[in-house]
Amino acid sequence: MFPCTSCGLCCQNITGIDELKEYDLGNGICKYFNGISNQCKIYTTRPRICQIETMFEVKYNKYYTKKEFYTVNAKACNSLQISYGINEDFKVNIKD
Repeated sequence: MFPCTSCGLCCQNITGIDELKEYDLGNGICKYFNGISNQCKIYTTRPRICQIETMFEVKYNKYYTKKEFYTVNAKACNSLQISYGINEDFKVNIKD
């Protein structure tokens, strides 16, 4: 399973993601993002695009191994965290 650290930045940066247009509050933040808990209010019914495991199985397994896919996602997470000055404790690490 992808080692998400629940920083919430993916939910706060959805501008330009076609599948999430209807969820965008107009400022890039998902309308279902809880800024206090950094949790998704509809986690169990969240869109497929927000489900890393599902997206790997239905689309990206043709292009990546699971570890490679996790690594690509971790790099995106960590880049967002750096740009927002998030504490290193939230860094996503993919283990060998």
